[in-house]
Amino acid sequence: PFELYKSRSSYESPKISSITSIATDRKTIYHSTNMFWPSSLGIEEDYKNDDGIDNESEDELSPVLDSILKIHCTHSEPDYLTPWQRVHQSTSTSSGFAISIPGDIGRRVMTNAHSVEYGSIVQVQRRGDEYKYEAEVEAIANECDLALLKVKSDKFWKDLNPLEFGSLPALQDEVKVLGYPTGGDSLSITKGVVSRIEMQEYSQASTHLLAMQIDAAINVGNSGGPVINESMQIVGVAFQGLDEAENIGYVVPVTVVQHFLQNIELHNGRYTGFCSLGVVFSLLENKNFRKSLGMLKDSDDEQNVGISGVMVRSVSPTAPCKGTLYP
Repeated sequence: PFELYKSRSSYESPKISSITSIATDRKTIYHSTNMFWPSSLGIEEDYKNDDGIDNESEDELSPVLDSILKIHCTHSEPDYLTPWQRVHQSTSTSSGFAISIPGDIGRRVMTNAHSVEYGSIVQVQRRGDEYKYEAEVEAIANECDLALLKVKSDKFWKDLNPLEFGSLPALQDEVKVLGYPTGGDSLSITKGVVSRIEMQEYSQASTHLLAMQIDAAINVGNSGGPVINESMQIVGVAFQGLDEAENIGYVVPVTVVQHFLQNIELHNGRYTGFCSLGVVFSLLENKNFRKSLGMLKDSDDEQNVGISGVMVRSVSPTAPCKGTLYP
């Protein structure tokens, strides 16, 4: 037992164990045991605010916190065998943020494509506001897992400052992931560092684009949340994690995000996609495969040297290299 109004040094804060169950319509139910200290329950008001964020962190991030939004979506996936009806509806929550696009497009909300895919009802909720504003999906890019939402309500945009974009961070740069992951209603902030920047497979459309890996976990509901640097600028958008791996999250880098926005701006709000080589090829790492193609001579067998390259298996009829490359 302890008294709530005593100083920190006058008692030992006991740990309070709670079991939480996280369930969504699209995910398996997970069970986890969380250890809370009294300060995280709002007992010591001098150290936490209503969102459970440290006062020091809130002062530092105050210019961007209100621009982080919660996305509510009702998904109604079509049935391609019986297109006159739709399958059972499901609901999900994710994260988003306010941005401003130059020209006639103006203020928009950015999130992930998979967050609003097949969305029949899309709503956006501001931090600290119980009201949900209707939104429409204006542009969606499955290949880079990004989407733009349009909210017509002037009340929604009142005192809402769009976030600014920064540059691609370097390895070991510190970043923060902001969003509304499952497990609570308040805004969540996770710190991490950039550990890798390379081509990765985007699970939404199985495309290979530049991605940024960070050592901060991206949980269900974090999708679509901004990743910011120390200057409070956007350097990426959280979009996927890695199964059976801890503290690994993947981020759509700001270079891909800017390409997406520039494409929309160039085509008057219409998204046309990323360019592609249009070639399917196989790697020639196996020396026996290379030898069968005459790329490896018997004298080179021991050193495994010879001609290198890839084997073109097919070329798309509309590819720019059609007529130049042949399978």
